Amino acid sequence: MKNVVIINGHPFRESFNASLAYAYKSGVKEAGANVVEIFIGDLTFNPNLQYGYSKRMELEPDLQDAWKTIKQADHLVWIHPVWWGGMPSLMKGFIDRLFLPGMAFSPKENSIWWNKLLTGKTARIITTMDQPGWYYRLVYGRPSINQLKRCTLEFCGITPVEVTTIGIIKTSDNAKREKWLKKAYDLGLALS
Repeated sequence: MKNVVIINGHPFRESFNASLAYAYKSGVKEAGANVVEIFIGDLTFNPNLQYGYSKRMELEPDLQDAWKTIKQADHLVWIHPVWWGGMPSLMKGFIDRLFLPGMAFSPKENSIWWNKLLTGKTARIITTMDQPGWYYRLVYGRPSINQLKRCTLEFCGITPVEVTTIGIIKTSDNAKREKWLKKAYDLGLALS
């Protein structure tokens, strides 16, 4: 049985991202997998990696719990909006504070290469935006997706990482949103 962790990077609990997370979670439960949700906006932690990598900051209890949950996961689902081409700052801070050397990867001595410490896990990114996904890809090169997929998850050994883009949110009606919620549910259900 798969252990699935849904990580909601939208700081507002009443967002459409929360509805997508709920729909995905419902599909996962229907598939018979275990599922836990991390709502980053509910966590108490300093999102600033204050000393960079030169000095380790102690992880707050919420981050310790989140890391244990992530380590136990077989499949990670990241749900977040695209703001200014990137992810919300709180989500970026969550990654900065947790995906650390010795935890998510470890540099190889006297080498430019590294050990990937999160191998064996898979992931899906579900991202919402106020532009069509094709436009975000062709005009901007998908910076938030590249950052999360290639520069974080795959860098740490998580593969494959599938991507689902959802938009245009600001001009969508209820029928369109229901279609997207059904899509999120079906993605969760497909984990069986």
